[in-house]
Amino acid sequence: MSDSAERGREQTAERDTDGTAGPGPEETAERDTDRAAGPGPEETAERKRERRSAAWQAAERVLWRPGHQQTVRSRLAWLNDGAESVYDLDRPVDMYGDRLVETLEERVAGLLGKEAAAFFPTGTMAQQVALRCWAGRTGDATVAMHALGHPEVHERHAFSSVSGLRPVRVTDEPRLPTAEEIRDFEEPFGSLLLELPLRDAGFVLPSWEELVAVTEAARERDAVVHFDGARLWECTPRLGRPLDEIAGLADSVYVSFYKSLDGLGGAAVAGPRTLIDEAKAWRHRYGGMVFQQFPTVLAALIGLDRELPRLPAYVAHARVVAAALREGFAEAGVAWARVHPEEPHTHQFQVWLPYDAEVLTDAAMLQTEETGTGLFARWSRGGPGLALTEVTVAAPGLEWTAGDVKAAVADFVARLPG
Repeated sequence: MSDSAERGREQTAERDTDGTAGPGPEETAERDTDRAAGPGPEETAERKRERRSAAWQAAERVLWRPGHQQTVRSRLAWLNDGAESVYDLDRPVDMYGDRLVETLEERVAGLLGKEAAAFFPTGTMAQQVALRCWAGRTGDATVAMHALGHPEVHERHAFSSVSGLRPVRVTDEPRLPTAEEIRDFEEPFGSLLLELPLRDAGFVLPSWEELVAVTEAARERDAVVHFDGARLWECTPRLGRPLDEIAGLADSVYVSFYKSLDGLGGAAVAGPRTLIDEAKAWRHRYGGMVFQQFPTVLAALIGLDRELPRLPAYVAHARVVAAALREGFAEAGVAWARVHPEEPHTHQFQVWLPYDAEVLTDAAMLQTEETGTGLFARWSRGGPGLALTEVTVAAPGLEWTAGDVKAAVADFVARLPG
């Protein structure tokens, strides 16, 4: 497979796993016909994707209902409902990163215990800017990172293609790099990027002691430490430390506002004020100085108020769901199934089954359409005869008991070929 084809496959897998937009009203009749006929080999991949999205939107019970799978009307209602409680709506709107945007930046800097923060429209831009600023300060454009790190796998080689950075892979093991690997790495590097949690390895985290050791090892090599913390918000239960203490191990931290906080988009980088001032200059050069951003920023503030305090409960219940999934597959007679990690490190984890990914995806779609219960979304190929999917437990998932999960597993397995 060519590099471009592989990148396309990876980006499609990420998009479909996270959820996709559904069909409009004009497609309802066609969708109903498809549902009656079943998935069928004549259906295109795009048609199936639309059916999955429509089924998930219509489902009465799901473990997670991401904002980007909802309608424009419902998202506007959500924004309108929460905006009054997070900002004075009679104040002027933002212009080129002032006012409301500065309010969010100050809030993030305070949460992460950093001197300052800068808001960015995307995480891809945010991390490129942060690391090119560090490269200028260290005199070394080499960024050490995991082979499964998001910038390496999902961003079309943006570090090297756009920002002149040189990524090097410390390890490809399905875990964060160890202190020994950092110390023994065979070439110098100016920055170490650590993705917390490491999504493509199963949303995994190190222990607090391991994380401290890794950051100390990097500094022994005179490297700066940057956290890819797109999902840092939900790391506190596993690491046993508050956000500012976790972020305090790094020289700079990137966070996202839509992955776990259910916002409309956007990201931020937090760190020393001199770094953030420079980052804002590069934000302008990269085209990130957007004229008005108040809907996205308001959504981020709502997420910090509403979702951030709930994340520990989601993490705790994800462990209940994961255990019930393991027990459910065993009781249903599936020869081999794996939940990874066995006890989730965050509110997200992987499930692996020995079936073709398309077979599992079709079974999940039919279950959602026919029962109104969405247990799984899209499955991806994990190897010969193996497939994996990502499970997220958020507010809707708190209503599921272990018995509910097992019943849904039994119904799902009954739809699989014998």
